[in-house]
Amino acid sequence: MKKLCVFAVVLLSLPFVLVGCGKEENVPLNCYSVEAVFDEESATLTCDEKITYFNSSANSLKEVCLFLYANSFTETSKSVTKAYLDKAYKWGESYGNITFDSVKVNGTVADFEISENQNILTVQTEEFFPGESVLIDLHFTLQLAKVRHRLGAGEHAYNFGNFLPMVCVYDNGFVTNDFSPYGDPFYSEISNFDVRITYPVGFVLASTGKVVSTQEGEAVVSVVKAKNVRDFAFVLSREFSVLSDKVGQATVNYFYYDDENAQAHLKTSLDALSTFNQLFGEYPYEVLNVVKTDFCFGGMEEPNLVMIADDLPDEETINYVIVHEIAHQWWYGVVGNNQFDAAWVDEGLTEFSSALFFEKNKQYGLDYQIIMQNSLEGYLHFRKIYIDITGKLDETMTRNLNQFDTEPEYVNITYTRGMLMFDFLRQTMSERKFAACLKDYYKAYKFKNSSPEKLVESFCKSSRTNLEGFFDAWLGGKVVFENFSS
Repeated sequence: MKKLCVFAVVLLSLPFVLVGCGKEENVPLNCYSVEAVFDEESATLTCDEKITYFNSSANSLKEVCLFLYANSFTETSKSVTKAYLDKAYKWGESYGNITFDSVKVNGTVADFEISENQNILTVQTEEFFPGESVLIDLHFTLQLAKVRHRLGAGEHAYNFGNFLPMVCVYDNGFVTNDFSPYGDPFYSEISNFDVRITYPVGFVLASTGKVVSTQEGEAVVSVVKAKNVRDFAFVLSREFSVLSDKVGQATVNYFYYDDENAQAHLKTSLDALSTFNQLFGEYPYEVLNVVKTDFCFGGMEEPNLVMIADDLPDEETINYVIVHEIAHQWWYGVVGNNQFDAAWVDEGLTEFSSALFFEKNKQYGLDYQIIMQNSLEGYLHFRKIYIDITGKLDETMTRNLNQFDTEPEYVNITYTRGMLMFDFLRQTMSERKFAACLKDYYKAYKFKNSSPEKLVESFCKSSRTNLEGFFDAWLGGKVVFENFSS
């Protein structure tokens, strides 16, 4: 197989602005304390959520903004693309939402406002200063849509991904991303979660964090603690069986139904965790839950938990999805970024990391060079068709999710082009130097938020090479693909 060195890269001199790390080290983590009760008959979750929010900015604040991801499945939000409507809404279109019974700040009823497109909750507070905190108490009801998605009622399971109102990241103002039918419009700070979930007898729970106690009476009550994570998610099913094993100090649980190859899929999960530990740095949590569930896409990453669609067509695809979603535990989970504004930062690196896994684990029968070759061919084919149809293609990667016109454009620019970028960068330096770049980047931004500028800065520093022109060419859509031959 010919080595994939078929690009001519135009290196321009437009520099990135290099900036330092994010949250001040001496500011405590925000804490979320949640009491949640699931009612199966109505497919609702009633919650009391108490948020201790610390002002980590340099400014005094008189309000706090929270993202309402649960409202992304209302009738007007349209968070499912046309291509996936039939698969997501298998039983016909259905809608869910989040409604608030009360909002309090420091024990007193507070004024609040929900934005016109229902994505942002703004809570008014008394003025509080850097280093000070407020206690926000939200009592709300979440109505699940009947949809095969990260948040929804499915045929086999109930998914609660990104269901909690989450405080928006503050960066010279609260970052209030919009909903998007493409990708994952998420951006959050590392926080601590203490969650008590009540649910009917007969269900099995898979969740972020560690279950510290479970009591069964008329209902089941599970107490879960999760430290240093970006969000909290869980899945409930009456059909789950569970297989478990360990990688170092981490227990890997595979939750599944209707799976003749369950043991093999647990093994894939163990191999992925072990491989990425070696390539990037240790997984810092005690639990990783891999959950087969109702889902219309391939998979979905949540902290300590990944959702794997239950209708993937073959073993090769299942293994690839498991590996990709587990790689996200490093790129999104531990090292965060604004997934709405710069999706390539986690998705491009995660897709590349998946290819690295198969290079290191040849027993799975997927060759790294073939993955890259097929990806390049697929990208060039997409590029030709897109230009033939529309007359042009914006190949810049520096766009937010809602600046992509189609899902194929989003996937090819963010995932495929991102993966090819990291592959070509790897080819330009020694294997040892590139491996050090990945480990140093993980170490530098562990439990923090990265950005395109911070990633470039980290790779420049680790490699002792000025890579700004390289990244600018790729991200700015100025790379020239030529002399390609299959």
